[in-house]
Amino acid sequence: MTTQLRIYRIEDGMLDDFVEAWEGGVRPLRERLGFRVDGAWVDRDRNRFVWPVPYDGPETFEEHNAAYYASPERAALTPDPAELIVEADTGFVEPVWSADTSE
Repeated sequence: MTTQLRIYRIEDGMLDDFVEAWEGGVRPLRERLGFRVDGAWVDRDRNRFVWPVPYDGPETFEEHNAAYYASPERAALTPDPAELIVEADTGFVEPVWSADTSE
């Protein structure tokens, strides 16, 4: 399993619009195209949206992610929540502890 952590700073005053567009478009499309969506969080004080993007499939994360962005379904998302992202910080993370695996 490969997990990319995404932290977005959203345009001032647009966090709720971003969440609505993400929930209505990005989240279901990611799930249909083979990604897991385990949750998402907002930090209202800093206009941030945080979510992990796990993928466990035959392709590398990068290959599968590129196919997602190249898909006609992604190109057709309206509204496109990416237009509201001011800054994106992404990186791959690995577990050191998980409530799912602890005793």
